[in-house]
Amino acid sequence: MTDTTTEGDGDAHVRPFADWLREQAGGKSHDELSDAVYDLVQRVKDTGKKGSLVYTINIGPMKGDKDVLMIDDQIKLKLPEHDRKASLFYTDKVGNLTRTDPNQLVFESLREVEGGQLVDVQTGELREVT
Repeated sequence: MTDTTTEGDGDAHVRPFADWLREQAGGKSHDELSDAVYDLVQRVKDTGKKGSLVYTINIGPMKGDKDVLMIDDQIKLKLPEHDRKASLFYTDKVGNLTRTDPNQLVFESLREVEGGQLVDVQTGELREVT
């Protein structure tokens, strides 16, 4: 470690990172990181996929006074995404998407009703779908 402070007995002491983090941005960074880790864990458990959390700290001298440092930070959270269900579509003769296969024969006198039955539109007769 190159940057240390000296205590009264002359031994170098490095301040714990967690102590600094609790003070950065008035404690906001610590709180945001805590929330981000929690959200990441929940989403990983929910999706079964990996995610990531990146914490970046930028430190630079204040113009005109090298003993005063400007510190800003950035939190980037990449939550794993849920799988999205795909849909099946066909293209019609002019290239538009349609849910109906344009090569399929159309039965104008039958339509599907709840319960897996077909109704003959002309006679009103119900038929079981097998």
